[in-house]
Amino acid sequence: MSSLQPVPRTLLRDEAYERIRAAIVEGELPPGAPLRDGELAAELGLSRAPVRQALTRLVGEGLAESKPQSYTRVAPAVSDDVRDALHLVRALHEFAVRAALPRLGAAEIAGMRAANAEFAEAVANGDVAAAIAADDELHGIPVRACGNRAVADTLARYTPLLRRLERTRFASLPARRSVRRHDELIDAIAAADTAGAARVAGEIWAELEPLLDTEKGAS
Repeated sequence: MSSLQPVPRTLLRDEAYERIRAAIVEGELPPGAPLRDGELAAELGLSRAPVRQALTRLVGEGLAESKPQSYTRVAPAVSDDVRDALHLVRALHEFAVRAALPRLGAAEIAGMRAANAEFAEAVANGDVAAAIAADDELHGIPVRACGNRAVADTLARYTPLLRRLERTRFASLPARRSVRRHDELIDAIAAADTAGAARVAGEIWAELEPLLDTEKGAS
């Protein structure tokens, strides 16, 4: 079979979704920004159909909001959907750490320490994108090790709702506290302290909660 076959429509839809979602999460498309399928299609070099499908998915995931025959726009950074997502993500990371701990050996612990070193460097340099990538890698190690696909898929579905809050945190001085909290998590895992590791994992995500009220008050 030739490799030069037309790209399936589903792949175009997914590509549109990934790019628009990244623009929302990274702040290129800020809260309230209009999401016009024609304009987005022109920017992405796509037809309107996959863009419309992508926007429908983003509305369903809470990153966009739509009123029929009126508008589709980027959703607020803080909403009930975001608060609900935070509570779910926190619980799933606690579960993942508990389930993964017996499978987290020297290699995984070293990987987490390396990711935290990258995170600390990114924070010191003010590189928010690199900080988020390193944070993803650090927390992703226990998630992958726990071997629960439902957990991984659910986190992939809801974590983007929290990324705009994390960008606020990682761009500020309190981000340095996250480096210490990561160290506490890794040390608890290395000590095979299941309860302690799960507690710290939950607390790390709970520290986003005050930002919900701060951002809401600023909006």
